[in-house]
Amino acid sequence: MKLLTKELEKKLIAQGKADPDQIHAPYKNVALVKFFDPTGSWTWYASEYDPDTKMFYGLVDGLEKEFGYFSFDELLQLRLPMGLKIERDLYFKPTSLLELYKEL
Repeated sequence: MKLLTKELEKKLIAQGKADPDQIHAPYKNVALVKFFDPTGSWTWYASEYDPDTKMFYGLVDGLEKEFGYFSFDELLQLRLPMGLKIERDLYFKPTSLLELYKEL
């Protein structure tokens, strides 16, 4: 499975450029994609993507919950037990970052 389709990439780029005054505003941003570790508890929710730096902005739920940047290349390079890799949740519905933060 492809972690980032061209369609998702376009949406994430567009959302990141939509409102420069509210950039990285968790109360406004919507996570469009969810990545997860199928062998653990780490989850990454992306609301923006910069193709030049290959960095996402969103919410990371790992050792703690935090808003910030995370690397697409690092997600691709992670090798998990039993040869598994990071996956994209095909059934994830776009959800506000603030709502996700409160739920987790």
